[in-house]
Amino acid sequence: MADSLDYIPPKVWSWNKPSGGTFANINRPVAGPTHEKVLPVGRHPLQLYSLGTPNGVKVTILLEELLAAGYSGAEYDAWLIRIGEGEQFGSGFVDINPNSKIPALLDRGGPKPVRVFESGSILLYLAEKFGAFLPKDVAARTETLNWLFWQMGCAPYLGGGFGHFYAYAPTKIEYAIDRFAMEVKRQLDVLDRQLANSEYLAGDDYTIADMAVFPWYGGLVKGWQYGAAEFLSVRDYTNIQRWANMLLARPAVRRGRMVNRTSGDPSGQLRERHDASDFDTATQDKTEAAQS
Repeated sequence: MADSLDYIPPKVWSWNKPSGGTFANINRPVAGPTHEKVLPVGRHPLQLYSLGTPNGVKVTILLEELLAAGYSGAEYDAWLIRIGEGEQFGSGFVDINPNSKIPALLDRGGPKPVRVFESGSILLYLAEKFGAFLPKDVAARTETLNWLFWQMGCAPYLGGGFGHFYAYAPTKIEYAIDRFAMEVKRQLDVLDRQLANSEYLAGDDYTIADMAVFPWYGGLVKGWQYGAAEFLSVRDYTNIQRWANMLLARPAVRRGRMVNRTSGDPSGQLRERHDASDFDTATQDKTEAAQS
């Protein structure tokens, strides 16, 4: 790989060498499936195909919050998609999400299955389907959507920008890290200022905006995102810290963080979720103990 200071882009880019970095094996410049694979289907109308990344956790938090609020129709099967192994390029997954990104949801509860992809779209779909965590008042609803779409627009700078160059790139490039660290710090300041005058992001009510932002920026300030808490001086953002602690105290948030998780403490990993009892009986530590 040429040093970044010496690199001169060609007139026409071509894919003729590995890109390098942590996820080089799944990066490619074309769409579509790479192999045939039928997705499993469980017994619930809602079938989620995902992984415990920030975008996946948004959806499982909402589903667990819906169940905690008494919406029994929100019961769901959560199937693990191992993106490091390219399972998102299987034909069944691509049929639901042609963009080959997790999460993807199939709602089989109506006369015709409905596919939903992009995490923000899934949050909005479920909130509207159950009439929960999205205000009906026009102004409050709009403020919620403002912050939902803010997150969707900002996260690529945090994940694909800062996270990639700080944690995953094959070489440390000062310019790239500085550029994206500056933007992430600006985003954190936006959030901190908003939360200085508001209990939740969109006002007094807990909404899908909080569920969307928390796995990314809450995770960043609580130290489990990219190992960059000290680098970004996250302790300075006291209002985000207060809000993140408040969400972490919610049992549904804690459960949502466990679903489709494949790293960390095995007792906090529920790699597949098919019933509420799975949190007590099917976490990875219990699965491993049963297999030994």
